[in-house]
Amino acid sequence: MGSRLIPRLLARGHRVSALARPESQGRLPVGCEGILGNALDANSYSEYVRPATTFVHLVGVSHPSPAKASEFRKIDLVAGKAAVEAAVASGIQHLVYVSVAHPAPMMKAYIAVREECEALIRTSGLNATILRPWYVLGPGHRWPYALMPAYWVLERLPWTREGAQRLGLVTLEQMLQALVDAIESPPGGVRVLGVPEIRGTA
Repeated sequence: MGSRLIPRLLARGHRVSALARPESQGRLPVGCEGILGNALDANSYSEYVRPATTFVHLVGVSHPSPAKASEFRKIDLVAGKAAVEAAVASGIQHLVYVSVAHPAPMMKAYIAVREECEALIRTSGLNATILRPWYVLGPGHRWPYALMPAYWVLERLPWTREGAQRLGLVTLEQMLQALVDAIESPPGGVRVLGVPEIRGTA
């Protein structure tokens, strides 16, 4: 998602720095300043964060599944803690964090870690935007399109509407636009954007 977000921000006149491992630095979009560091260790990059006004955190285990519960705690949670620590230390004005929709009947370990990170953000004193998608449709993630007719029905029935909307599908385009909007409209305090807000239908 970061590789698609960065060119949009650059095209809109934003100055963008991106954290990357040495082996990944060459894959950063042209025009982006690369910062070498470890997302799991705030000390490896926090001195390079200033003078940014917004910190966007997108680090997490790829293709989350219930089988990756231990990875969520080793990667997602540690990286989230490091991001909050670096943002606070650098005087960041706005943290953007991609969480996950909840409550939900599955992916409980993943949700628990994201909830812990949200709690850290709330107690940090940072102004923040927390986005809560459930499933993002995009390249390599197209099979859920088959579920869209069922979602259409569930979102219109009074007794299933709230859950279906909270755990609805969003497109990659909607997610990217929501991130850009969040970055360009920082809140005072903590703002949460669920699926309806990410879709732009709230």
